[in-house]
Amino acid sequence: MIKITEKQNCTGCHACSNICPKQCIIMEADKEGFLYPKVDLDRCVDCGLCEKICPVLANIKVDNEPRAYACNNKNEQIRLESSSGGIFTLITEQIINDGGVVFGVSLNKDLTVLHSYVETKEQLKAFRGSKYVQSKIGETYKTAEHFLKQSRKVLFSGTPCQIEGLKAYLQKDYDNLFCIDIICHGVPSPKVWEKYLSYQEKREGAKAEGANFRHKNKGWNKFSMALEFDNGNEYIQTLDKDLYMKAFLKDTCLRPSCHKCSFKTLHRKSDITLADFWGINKVLPKMDDDKGTSLILINSERGRTMFDSLQDSILFEEVDLNKAVSYNPAAFRSAILNPNREGFFRDLDNLSFDKLVDKYCSESMTVLVKRKTKSVVIAILKKTRLLNLAKKVLKCVD
Repeated sequence: MIKITEKQNCTGCHACSNICPKQCIIMEADKEGFLYPKVDLDRCVDCGLCEKICPVLANIKVDNEPRAYACNNKNEQIRLESSSGGIFTLITEQIINDGGVVFGVSLNKDLTVLHSYVETKEQLKAFRGSKYVQSKIGETYKTAEHFLKQSRKVLFSGTPCQIEGLKAYLQKDYDNLFCIDIICHGVPSPKVWEKYLSYQEKREGAKAEGANFRHKNKGWNKFSMALEFDNGNEYIQTLDKDLYMKAFLKDTCLRPSCHKCSFKTLHRKSDITLADFWGINKVLPKMDDDKGTSLILINSERGRTMFDSLQDSILFEEVDLNKAVSYNPAAFRSAILNPNREGFFRDLDNLSFDKLVDKYCSESMTVLVKRKTKSVVIAILKKTRLLNLAKKVLKCVD
């Protein structure tokens, strides 16, 4: 029977609730708004299946060596509507063209972030763009398995822990399954997102009916949060000024497991990893036009075949793997625990959202950059096995 003794060890991937043969595991929100498994002891037969397939407990490693590419979709409109270079749309369209099914993250009419599936190109637009909230997986692993057993091609996209959850649930490899994960900074609480929306709706005096976490009105590097209201008004604010993005980027509202993530590695179980190619202006300046460039990591032969099929529709160049991730440390390092996190969640129900952010997320950008730069340097030194040498050198200098 699955037991959560340390919350930092549970990613909320839903593998256990999907696999339970007695359906006695439900996912229940804690006071911070994150979902955790809860077992109905009266119905549990203690079969152990939930523990057996838990990705964190199993922690099975792979030893693939990814190849890295900088990529842009040649279709400028799709690129502008996407978070980075518009590559996800091309891949998913390929699956739909082959009669397949695509699973991804969308917003419902209440702007709840959840996993769902689509079967037409027209429906794919709902999956385009990042959603900086932990999505509700629900029973999508079961649904994906159903399509796989029908021999339909299935593309499943999500965070690394969600892809690990799907693979663990399936307990076998399917030739007709294609998985895409992302380089994940960490997932904010759905409860924090709901409180932010309520604050914005109260401020506007209207209901929010659309959200874009990565609006490019001021370019890709300084993206904006955008909300559409049912009174016809629109709110757009840059990432450094929007209250929700402040809380997210200052690591005050992330899931506990994101601060000790088991899946921070370049050796992944997905076929392709997609991310923003941060640092493209330094690594490959000729591809930087501030409209968004994707970083693609090819993790498998299946991923290579897919990438090769896209080459007529993209601009791309292979880059050294270490250079490719040097400006995106979230690929191999967990989010640093903000000392204000505990206070932020303690006051989540007591303060208005603006006062909450002002109290716990007012750290200056200078201090924030210094804190994160130090952690990034240490992470890189660890990755390259130079940390101990650096400590010895500094000791000698002292």
